[in-house]
Amino acid sequence: MVSTTAKTTTYFNFIDGSWVQSVSGNVFENRNPANQDDLIGVFQRSTRADVERAIDAAARAYEGWRLVPAPRRAELLFRAAQLIAERKELLARDMTREMGKILDETRGDVQEAIDMTYFMAGEGRRQYGQTVPSELRDKFAMSVRQPLGVCAVITPWNFPMAIPSWKIIPALVCGNTVVFKPATLTPLSALSFVKILEEAGVPPGVVNLVTGGGADVGDVLTASDRVRVVSFTGSTDVGRTVSEKSAPSFKKVHLEMGGKNVIMVMDDADLELAVEGCLWGGFGTTGQRCTAASRVVVHESVYKPFLDRFVQRARALRVGDGLDPRTQMGPSVSAGQLETVQKYVEIGRREGATLACGGHPLIGGDYAKGFFHEPTIFADVQPSMRIAQEEIFGPVVSVVPCKSFEEAIEIGNGVSYGLSASIYTRDINRAFAAMRDMYTGIFYVNAPTIGAEVHLPFGGTKATGNGHREAGTAALDVFSEWKSVYVDFSGRLQRAQIDTAEL
Repeated sequence: MVSTTAKTTTYFNFIDGSWVQSVSGNVFENRNPANQDDLIGVFQRSTRADVERAIDAAARAYEGWRLVPAPRRAELLFRAAQLIAERKELLARDMTREMGKILDETRGDVQEAIDMTYFMAGEGRRQYGQTVPSELRDKFAMSVRQPLGVCAVITPWNFPMAIPSWKIIPALVCGNTVVFKPATLTPLSALSFVKILEEAGVPPGVVNLVTGGGADVGDVLTASDRVRVVSFTGSTDVGRTVSEKSAPSFKKVHLEMGGKNVIMVMDDADLELAVEGCLWGGFGTTGQRCTAASRVVVHESVYKPFLDRFVQRARALRVGDGLDPRTQMGPSVSAGQLETVQKYVEIGRREGATLACGGHPLIGGDYAKGFFHEPTIFADVQPSMRIAQEEIFGPVVSVVPCKSFEEAIEIGNGVSYGLSASIYTRDINRAFAAMRDMYTGIFYVNAPTIGAEVHLPFGGTKATGNGHREAGTAALDVFSEWKSVYVDFSGRLQRAQIDTAEL
């Protein structure tokens, strides 16, 4: 799995049950975004040849793995969940080092992988089909799930263990095999997850890990005729490319993409609770969540008191290294992500929004070696402004005034995305109306836009996704297909929809 010298640790790909170098011989570095002097390790810069080898291994392994009874497959996954739980703290610390979010959040990321793995392992005995009465005599009718084959799993850096678990575990319990391409910014968490699956007893070739860039690895996976499912989480622009490259071979494509999520604070809201929710929703994970609450729509009658409290609390957030238990918000994941945040802050200024707090990168002193930015709030934002329409993926929140509940709903729905939304109100009628009228895949009442649980479907509408869902039993529909089975025990030809006269 690794090769360690006095200065660096080199990590390998996992193909056909073995930890191997890339045929290219090239590697890339993984460094701590809070401290660029901290070299976590070097990882394989894979090529088409590495990917093809991984697909070969997955295709061969599929022929045996699909025949393993689902309850037996599940037993291995239960063991994997136990191993993740045993190593939770180590995995969380590694994750904080490589992507920056605070330890409480990386512990939550690992816990989500534990929860998902336990939940999906339970589906080894619950992949229910249907049995129905036939319209003909002496005929039995039922439906069963069947696996699809080799699955390509392409994951982002912001939840480097939770999101792989959402995809890989249901793929495995359904009887598929996997080629896994993690984000280049978080390969260690991905490698640790695969190592645990190996230790749990998943056979060679069933799970394969290939690290490297999107063009070198991801494009090969999406174009391959032998890959039957692509499950991708990332930006909408890249998701569109994944869909286009996958289309010629008619493979199933599952896309989970961007968000521009809204919290609506009504005139009857508990303002202190709403402020707490907006802080967590907007600045948790440094705003680097697809479910982040980057828009807050506030009724004009409570706009000023809400804004004053929100700004005061945001200014007080402690920014720093996520390994420090005092830190409340970590760094951006990379220099490029920090530049994106700065670009949008400048856009907000030019658009005429009021910079209520923040707006600057944090440099020098404890921040000198990382990618830090102040928690930033824009006030008096118009719904049409770019900062209120485009996904920033950073610690920038736009506060938009509204005159009524109906206007809040209109503003909330007035973006190209449809992942998550929230309302703070004490009025149950408003809560249910918002629940109905917001066109999103996830909705919260008196809670922020983040906090999904593994036993319910996760996903969005419009430019957020293409109709599939992760988590819950809905994930089984991504990684399996339905087969309808008819057994005629009449001993004679019976013609459905034709031979209907006999009673």
